[in-house]
Amino acid sequence: MLAKPVKKLPKGEYLFEPKWDGFRAIIWRSGDQVEIGSRNSRPMTRYFPELVEAVIANFPDHSVIDGEIVMIDPTTGDRLNFDALQQRIHPAASRIAKLSASMPATFVAFDMLARGEENLAERPFAERRAALEAALADAKPPVFLTRATRDEAMAMEWFSSFEGAGLDGVIAKPLGEPYAEDKRVMYKLKHERTADCVVAGYRLYRDEPGVIGSLLLGLYTADGNLNSVGVIGAFPMERRRELFEELQPLVTDFDGHPWAWAAPEPESPDNRDQPAPRTPSAAAHSRWNAKKDLSFTPLRPERVVEVRFDHMEGDRFRHTAQFVRWRDDREPDSCTYEQLEEPLSYDLADVLGT
Repeated sequence: MLAKPVKKLPKGEYLFEPKWDGFRAIIWRSGDQVEIGSRNSRPMTRYFPELVEAVIANFPDHSVIDGEIVMIDPTTGDRLNFDALQQRIHPAASRIAKLSASMPATFVAFDMLARGEENLAERPFAERRAALEAALADAKPPVFLTRATRDEAMAMEWFSSFEGAGLDGVIAKPLGEPYAEDKRVMYKLKHERTADCVVAGYRLYRDEPGVIGSLLLGLYTADGNLNSVGVIGAFPMERRRELFEELQPLVTDFDGHPWAWAAPEPESPDNRDQPAPRTPSAAAHSRWNAKKDLSFTPLRPERVVEVRFDHMEGDRFRHTAQFVRWRDDREPDSCTYEQLEEPLSYDLADVLGT
């Protein structure tokens, strides 16, 4: 069941919950058998062996629970760390075993779809929530029941304060609705901010010549380095073609570019009479999909764009940013991290109710 974005919380019979920032997962338990499925139905059981043990210890037998796999920052312990969570998706079993011990994941439950032979998905959310509370009344870490309230004022207090613990906003769930798979019957209120960023490169749209796929964004650090902070990519097709033409005067090579580390690496050709071909560097591939090419065309970092974003994960935008407008009135070197609002720190243990 999915949520659609809103600018304010809806009125009526709703239960409000913190919006957790991790991997959405539905977990099945039957005896000693556990299956963890991702939002797009991919199996994730092998990546989180510590959660398999926790599910057997805490879930009732023959049950299906919807929730979020999150990572409590292994260094500070007081906030979520999505970057660390991404590291848990690794092909090597030895690496998975090591990380499950050094960086164990946490599961936050927020819906119950089945218990025993009863299909709770057909029941109103109020009944599913009551069943979930009963099922996890004695649950122990790393399994938690998400906090919830019917008080809109309390939900808005969470919206403001919980961000410092790495949470994403607030979810509103209609108490009278059944579980509607792939339907956006819930509502999500997320943080939204703007920042002025330097455009330092672009990627093509599905390798189509003359069509921009995404623009690469940067912010300057206090010592003058241009950090890669994310991308914007939601443009109409005609605008993608226009952007390609607009940006051609800024196209450059990697010599002297702030991200010269991303330059393709030369290979030694078999035929010495031919020029050496170039291959993408290791930084030019996705850790989620080794076949996905992340190489880009470098631009002179001279144009500034205002973008809309929800929040930061470390020194990068957590999600893809949205284009607002060009800022030709801004100098690129004025685009620093100092412009970003810092959320107040909040101890994650308070959010988890421990």
